[in-house]
Amino acid sequence: MKVGIDSYCYHRFFGEVYDDQKKPSKQMTLPDFLKRAKDLGVDGVSLESCFFPSFDASYLSEVKGMLDEYKFDRVFAWGHPDGLEGGKNKKAFDEMLKSFEYAKAIGADVMRVVGSSLAFRHEAHGPQLEALTGMFKEASREAARQGVKIADENHIDFSSDEMLQLITNVDSPYFGINFDTGNFMRVQDDPVEGMRKLAKYVFATHIKDLKPEKGVSVNNWHFFATTPTGDGYVDNLALARLLKEANYKGFLAVEIDYLHPDYNDDEDAAVAKSIAELKRIAAAVG
Repeated sequence: MKVGIDSYCYHRFFGEVYDDQKKPSKQMTLPDFLKRAKDLGVDGVSLESCFFPSFDASYLSEVKGMLDEYKFDRVFAWGHPDGLEGGKNKKAFDEMLKSFEYAKAIGADVMRVVGSSLAFRHEAHGPQLEALTGMFKEASREAARQGVKIADENHIDFSSDEMLQLITNVDSPYFGINFDTGNFMRVQDDPVEGMRKLAKYVFATHIKDLKPEKGVSVNNWHFFATTPTGDGYVDNLALARLLKEANYKGFLAVEIDYLHPDYNDDEDAAVAKSIAELKRIAAAVG
């Protein structure tokens, strides 16, 4: 079992600061992130396209050069924050199809995408799933031509049953899930039970651990705030064992979105602690 990092862990340092967060004292570039990932000794990285300063061929070639030098497995992550907007955004769909080209340029054979999101969670799910099925059927044909698998993330929107329905309806070996362990918990769906249903369709992961934030409404999406892996309520060891049984070929990618205030805005320390725990988990599952 391999271990990695999603660049979204450092979103504040890339310039995306939530309204209730502090701006950091320094900024980070994509090369900075890759160097830090190398220092942490990971096997792979998931790179959020929203933090790419350019998609010029020359820049993508530079990124690929660093990824190759560091011998990283890699996922190209498209669609933050709202992606296809539940199947309503045709412009975003065209952008997603274009992004296969960028994924290939950096040597990624998996592209994480966002079909819906928290913003559409309370809209009717049936019409969203129907629209997304059509979009992803078409996209899967392009994915097959490009040799890049699509991993749709549960983005605080759908349950594991709904994700299974979508995957079954699309019915393509090039379409599966970017399994976000914390986001299932945030929609009151047991991540372990979800993994039992979905493990064979997992192409990529976001490994989150969560615990409640005191004084925050349960209606707030980050009532369950992110902690370092091992400090929260998600049984990531059980999830890793299920992935191992399903012959998962990707890596366990730690992701931190809203860091719990107990950790004093120190995402880097939280990432380092998470990587150490994920390496322990990886060794335990073999």
